[in-house]
Amino acid sequence: MTVLGVYRPGGSPLHRLPAGLKLVALGGLIALMSVLVDSPAELGIAAAGVLVLFAAARMNAKDVVAQLRPVFWVVIFIFGFQLLFTDWRRALVVCGVLLLSVALAAVVTATTRTTDMLNALTRAMRPLARTGFPVEQVALALALTIRAIPLMVETVRQVDEARRARGLRFSPRIVVAPVVVAALRTADGFAEALAARGLD
Repeated sequence: MTVLGVYRPGGSPLHRLPAGLKLVALGGLIALMSVLVDSPAELGIAAAGVLVLFAAARMNAKDVVAQLRPVFWVVIFIFGFQLLFTDWRRALVVCGVLLLSVALAAVVTATTRTTDMLNALTRAMRPLARTGFPVEQVALALALTIRAIPLMVETVRQVDEARRARGLRFSPRIVVAPVVVAALRTADGFAEALAARGLD
């Protein structure tokens, strides 16, 4: 099963790039898309560029769909919300940029080990330790956050499969409530594990 945040071993050019460089590039590309992409035509150009990155990472169409599936419901909701207050072009651009941003993050997480990303972030924050910034605690929080992503995606998938198996229509009570409860239980589990290790 492929979910957002799962590393895929490989020898592609993107796999060989340093984790820090990929994280900086990720932030830069998302910022550029947010500022520069303002029409469906520009969105198409940006999408072509992201597809090139997927090809460079040697990820096939099945991998791409699996990485983006968890956010489809969110994007559909945002698209409908945008239609109410803007027009279809703006809704398409906003949702397209969101999907492409998730796709870029998926490329990075699929080609970069979590430990490498955390080490890069820790090194980048190390100078802040002189000012009293809690570098180690922030690194731990990032590690837990990254670890929670695939867990929550898997929870959403299980809840949605249970809903479909019972023939129920999508509703916040049926889907969102169980996911929130599972998220709280996961958080409690993390807290108990940290407390058992003397961290609070």
